[in-house]
Amino acid sequence: MAYALEVSALSRAFTGKQTVVALENVDLKVKEGELFGLLGPNGAGKTTLIKILSTLLLPTSGTAKVLGYDVDGEASKIRPLINMVSGGETSGYGLLTVRENLWMFSQFYGVPGSVARERIDGLLKAFGLEDKANAKVRTISTGQRQRMNIIRGFVTDPKLIFLDEPTLGLDVTTSRTIREYIRDWVRARDDRTLLLTTHYMREAEELCDRVAIIDRGTILACGPPAELKRRMNHASTFVMDTTSFDPAPLSAVRGVKGVSADEIESGKRVRLVLEDESAISDVISAVVSRGGRIVSLNKVEATLEDAFIEMVGRGLG
Repeated sequence: MAYALEVSALSRAFTGKQTVVALENVDLKVKEGELFGLLGPNGAGKTTLIKILSTLLLPTSGTAKVLGYDVDGEASKIRPLINMVSGGETSGYGLLTVRENLWMFSQFYGVPGSVARERIDGLLKAFGLEDKANAKVRTISTGQRQRMNIIRGFVTDPKLIFLDEPTLGLDVTTSRTIREYIRDWVRARDDRTLLLTTHYMREAEELCDRVAIIDRGTILACGPPAELKRRMNHASTFVMDTTSFDPAPLSAVRGVKGVSADEIESGKRVRLVLEDESAISDVISAVVSRGGRIVSLNKVEATLEDAFIEMVGRGLG
C-alpha cells in the first residue's frame, strides 16, 4: 500500500519566554488516493502539522514523509508535487486579472502553456468564475477571490493538496460547488490525495474517507466517520435550545462528557454528549440556576460532531 503521508513520533515546540509544544509524538498515515480530514479546535496543532507537511516548517523531532520524501532534507522534491490553499487568504495581485493571476501561479510550477490555458478555462467554468476571468482581482468580491485561490491550488494538478478551511465564510451554493469538485477531483485518479481541515463537521462527515481528531498537539482518534461515531459506546446526545446564558459550566455537571454551543436567534443551541441520560435533570437545573430558560430539548442520533465533542470535551470553536 502506498502512503501519501507518513508521520512518526513527530513533535514541534516553539521556544521563547515559554516553551509551547504544538505537536507531541504524532503518528499518522494517509493512504494515496484518500480524502482525509483533520479536525481539531483552535490551537490544537492542525496548522503546525500542515506547515510541516507542506515543507514550511521543520519538526523538532520525529519524521514526516510526503509522497515518499522526507520533509527534512528532501523538500525540493516535495514542493513541485503538492499545493496548499487556506480559506480566507488574500493571495493574488490586485492589478492583475483573475486569469493572469492563475497563469502566473501555473508558471511558477512550470506547467506548459497550452496545458495551463486549458486547465484554467476548465477550472474557471467549474467554479463559476468564467465571467470574472478578465476582471482585475481588486474589483472582485471576497467570495470570488476565495474561489480563485482554490482554483490556484488545483491548476498545478498536484498529487497532494492541503485545503485548510476552503469553504470558510462562503455561501451555501458556492460551498456545495467546492465540495462536489473536491470529491470528483480525488476520485478521478487513484494517485490524488487531499487533506482537508474544516470547522464544518457535516462537511467532514460527507466528504472524508477517514478523519483524525487532534487536540493539544496529540492525535486522539483516527478512522472513518462511521467508525468514530460507533466509538461513542453508550453515550447519548441531546440538543437543547435556550435563551441566552453561559453554557460553559455545564461541562462540570456530573455525567456530561462534552458541551458545544452556537448562537441562534432565540439565544443558544447547546449540544450535549452524556454518558448517563439521568444527568439531563442536573443539566436543566444548571441552566435555570444561571438565568437560562429551556425552549426545546430533544434526544438526537449521534453524529461525527458528537464523537468529536465526546473526545475533546468541547466543540471546534
